[in-house]
Amino acid sequence: MSRILLISDLHLSGERPAINQRFFDFLHVAARQAAALYVLGDLFEYWIGDDELDAADGDPLGRQVADAFNELSRAGVSVALMRGNRDFLLGQRFCEAAGMRLLNDPFVVQLEGTPTLLMHGDTLCTDDLDYQAWRRIARSDAWQREFLSKPLTTRLEEVRALRERSKAKLESMAAEIMDVNADAVREAFRTHGVARLIHGHTHRPAHHQCEVDGRFCERWVMPDWYERGGYVAIESSVPRLAVF
Repeated sequence: MSRILLISDLHLSGERPAINQRFFDFLHVAARQAAALYVLGDLFEYWIGDDELDAADGDPLGRQVADAFNELSRAGVSVALMRGNRDFLLGQRFCEAAGMRLLNDPFVVQLEGTPTLLMHGDTLCTDDLDYQAWRRIARSDAWQREFLSKPLTTRLEEVRALRERSKAKLESMAAEIMDVNADAVREAFRTHGVARLIHGHTHRPAHHQCEVDGRFCERWVMPDWYERGGYVAIESSVPRLAVF
């Protein structure tokens, strides 16, 4: 019996060493018992470019995480990564170092015989108009070329400033604006012709059911790892939500 694990929103950072260690323990134990592991975005609290992996003044956490994934891959576990809203600059260089494949967002895959739509989840939060506008800018080739051309120290300063502005904004926003939009969810089911969706981003772990054009559909939301952590496991085609 194969086992598939899906995680997201780990937000790994030097500021939370206990969570980092929980993640490494997860890779060494639970993930070793799986056939495949999918990481659906926000693996890191922020990512300022793959060139940090080998930079003398770079954060060593990125290399440590890549090495841990590479070890898992060499142990026979298929590992795949999707970018999130915090680490959208993760690229092929990191994935090669980590022994993992890079997935587009959205991505449809057969999981235990069931076509499943995988997303980070931020594109479903269509009520947050300011974020969606920023996302279009930050995902453009022009913006990324300009940002990545800057020294690592400059990039780090800019990202930290963005984080502080984001925190201030989130404190003043209504909770429903930061959650997924029901129409956007239904449209995702229609567009991709699936009946199962798994995503993260909202930090609201749950199993939702809905009807779309007469079809029964289910949506699984993965937990974040800010305080505890968890995952979605699929065994014998049956998903299960686990929170530590």
